Amino acid sequence: MRIALIADTFPPLRTSGAVQLRDLSREFVRQGHHLTVMLPSAELNTPWHMDEMDGVQVLRLRAPRTKDIDYVRRTLGEFLMPFAMRRNLMQSPLASQKWDGVAWYAPSIFHGPLVNTLKQRSGCKGYLIIRDIFPEWAVDMGLMGRGLPYRFFDTVARYQYSVADVIGVQTPGNEAYFERWRQQAGRRLEVLQNWLDKPAQAPCSIRIKDTRLAGRKVFVYAGNMGIAQGMDVLLDLADKLRARTDVGFLFVGRGSESARLARDAKGRGLDNVVFFDEIHPDEIPDLYAQCSVGIVALDPRHKSHNIPGKFLTYMQSGLPVLANVNAGNDLAQLIRQERVGQVCENNDADELLRLAERLLAQVSTDPDLPERCRHLFERQFSAEQAVRQIVSALSA
Repeated sequence: MRIALIADTFPPLRTSGAVQLRDLSREFVRQGHHLTVMLPSAELNTPWHMDEMDGVQVLRLRAPRTKDIDYVRRTLGEFLMPFAMRRNLMQSPLASQKWDGVAWYAPSIFHGPLVNTLKQRSGCKGYLIIRDIFPEWAVDMGLMGRGLPYRFFDTVARYQYSVADVIGVQTPGNEAYFERWRQQAGRRLEVLQNWLDKPAQAPCSIRIKDTRLAGRKVFVYAGNMGIAQGMDVLLDLADKLRARTDVGFLFVGRGSESARLARDAKGRGLDNVVFFDEIHPDEIPDLYAQCSVGIVALDPRHKSHNIPGKFLTYMQSGLPVLANVNAGNDLAQLIRQERVGQVCENNDADELLRLAERLLAQVSTDPDLPERCRHLFERQFSAEQAVRQIVSALSA
């Protein structure tokens, strides 16, 4: 099939979304499909730029800036983004290209107009890969009320849903939100598990043996440190474990909260905590090989279900998890059912301490724990399965 994949993140960016889309794109090519990834770019001096990565055609289309700017300018930029991409696509060599299917990745919620144009011109189906439900999660977090801004974003999101023939959500728990959408004839709702490709084996620039955590059992968190993660309780946990000289905490990544968290750790005098900036995704497996436990953190105010990409990387590396997530999250049931870690659903530091100590003991006494993690990954989270599922839906 000739498929267009639309997103707003892709390498050389190092976000979890960029890594996911890189892995998905590679797998499309491996399975014999012709894939073009369409991306907005504020850095272009020309309307479009085309190159190739691992057999994937990558078309970057000039569009307004949407990263590292204030929220008002970002919203305006994202609203204009699909129209700018559509206009500049018409000046590219792919202006008259017909597609057998269009897939797109949310976030962002703003791709609908471009997707609709490609679908109508090609007479093909569209598959929406939805990884978070915005603006609902922002309301849950108290970042937004249900006033005018919410109604604007909700209207944009619902237009995006209306363009889709198939929506793939992360977990069964998210299906209820789309129950009304799926009742219209010709629409299909399914669970599309997160995915990850085979890991690279690049040496990691972080060597724990050269830090003050040398010789300790290390809890590692690698990824975005933002409001949605609710990570303050992890510093509370580190504080409660500061007397244990055999345990340490390593935080690797960026995000709106990373600098504040690092200052807080320093202010508390937590010598069992170390922060590093983000590293290349290919270095992650070697980082995890130096650690004992992976950390998953989601703010307890969330009401939707989420299986973060970092959970997949932990499982792939055979690293059990300590998770602090919102009550009722499907991830909690998965961790308990598969016996791949410990999970807290009440955001309580004392409960998290009890679970952390239980997991540390389990790491020392359960030799089958790493293999259970790897087996779960291989069974549920392969890029191969994700591509087959998307292609099947677009072909139906």
